[in-house]
Amino acid sequence: MGDMEVTRKEEARAEIKIWNYMLGYVKIAVVKCAIELGIADVIENYGSPMPLSELATALRCEPSRLHRIMRFMVHYRIFKQEHINHHTVGFSSTPLSRLLIKGGEKSMVAFILFVSSPTWLAPWHSLSARVLETGNDISPFEVANGKDLWSYAEANPDFSELFNNAMGCDARLTVQATIEGCPEVFDGVKSLVDVGGGNGTALSLLVKAFPWIRGINFDLPHVVAVAPKSDSIENVGGDMFMSIPNADAAFLMWVLHDWDDEECIKILKKCQEAIPEDKGKVIIVEAVLEEDKEGDELGAVGLMLDMVMMAITNKRKEMTLKEWSYVLQQSGFTRFNVKPIRAVKFVIEAYP
Repeated sequence: MGDMEVTRKEEARAEIKIWNYMLGYVKIAVVKCAIELGIADVIENYGSPMPLSELATALRCEPSRLHRIMRFMVHYRIFKQEHINHHTVGFSSTPLSRLLIKGGEKSMVAFILFVSSPTWLAPWHSLSARVLETGNDISPFEVANGKDLWSYAEANPDFSELFNNAMGCDARLTVQATIEGCPEVFDGVKSLVDVGGGNGTALSLLVKAFPWIRGINFDLPHVVAVAPKSDSIENVGGDMFMSIPNADAAFLMWVLHDWDDEECIKILKKCQEAIPEDKGKVIIVEAVLEEDKEGDELGAVGLMLDMVMMAITNKRKEMTLKEWSYVLQQSGFTRFNVKPIRAVKFVIEAYP
């Protein structure tokens, strides 16, 4: 009887979990709705618990529908609900809701709007076809959108802007975590080339934090063509598979996970050619997958990012420490170290 009771409880939990999986898309849809309405901005600016009636007026929303949206987000602790008096409750900001403020210091808005865009979501309908052993090496992204990610971005300026804004959004959080977590990585680095630097967000933060660094923002010509101009940063267009501008150190953040091992090795060898043999180094900021531990939320994010790579690229994946070691050794690096930071990614220092 005891075993049967345990089984029933497990089955009940399984049913709840499967409903959460089935309706998982609802969370991102509601968060996107909140961003588009500007809910987090209005509540933060209000400065005290904001009654629904005033929130509805400020947003020009239908009160009963807005109430349902807010009830959902309070349940998931995106906002807090507090009593103003015996008859009225109001909504307050939380650390989570502040990530949804447009233009906020730690805003994730640009990234959320990117990953919830139709172009980015469409490939997920073809994930099973990618897993099947059919000999077809086309990514789900290309199946859904007709071009690979990079070709599609080049041909669609609006998507390219969405993509670059999302990468800039991630860069602000990750670079700040890098600056705070291991500033010693940039000691003695007088020039730094950001390989695949996009619109230069990461590099601008680094040269601001370490003003002795001369920065080179290196990316495809159509990307750097729209990058902001700066006295401390030179924007250079080119192909990282051909050559990389010389500097004391090369910086790659969320670049190598887009390519297979052979291509990673080519990129890293070009980086090695660009840095001094005696005192140069390559600074890599990427996810490092570890064995998934129960309750390890950060590790779970890494595993989800790996699924993203399967859906978006035709070759790439997030790598374990062993896989990083292989790629770096094959690229000719003699030693490397890995440093955790307060982010999903790690900092890897590799030396010739």
